[in-house]
Amino acid sequence: MVEEQLAPRGIHQQATLDAMATVPRELFVEDAMQARAYGDHPLPIGGGQTISQPYIVALMTQALELKGHERVLEIGTGSGYQAAILSKICERVYTIERLDSLLGKARKLFDRLHYYNIVSRIDDGTSGWPDEAPFDAILVTAGGPKIPEPLVEQLADPGRLVIPVGNQEVQDLQLVTKIEGEVQVSTIEQVRFVSLVGEHGWQD
Repeated sequence: MVEEQLAPRGIHQQATLDAMATVPRELFVEDAMQARAYGDHPLPIGGGQTISQPYIVALMTQALELKGHERVLEIGTGSGYQAAILSKICERVYTIERLDSLLGKARKLFDRLHYYNIVSRIDDGTSGWPDEAPFDAILVTAGGPKIPEPLVEQLADPGRLVIPVGNQEVQDLQLVTKIEGEVQVSTIEQVRFVSLVGEHGWQD
């Protein structure tokens, strides 16, 4: 996966490559899908949600430019795979999921794999996690119609936020940077994610 899918497509940050090589992706998919776990494609995980293809997970992780000391907020725990990757290269991961069934499975995996620097909760992720803000980096694993303002407010300065923004069919993966009070937005590439549902996203 690392040699054939990630490195040739521009994933060059060593910490990201190491994390992708270390976390057992097959444990984060359904048993029937384990043989396809490392393929270059997303897979269903139940509840109408998916685990993103490895390249997109790595691309979003690399875009955060993590150094190891950061507190990172993830919106959309899903299978828990992205949070697991982040946990390998930052100090602490705060992850929010709106579906009990998914978060329950993810929590069991975090414990099984001893990923003890991941904190999770059930809530509307589009409102962030105010009690723990600010965050050095924020990663959103679902596509919304706009960048939720609470997430920008909860981003540290300096800080980086990665989020898919567009319609419910296709989005632009956007990088939001906050430096000395100035917020700038740039596009990384076009992606397709499940819908970001919540007060500051799509309505359920």
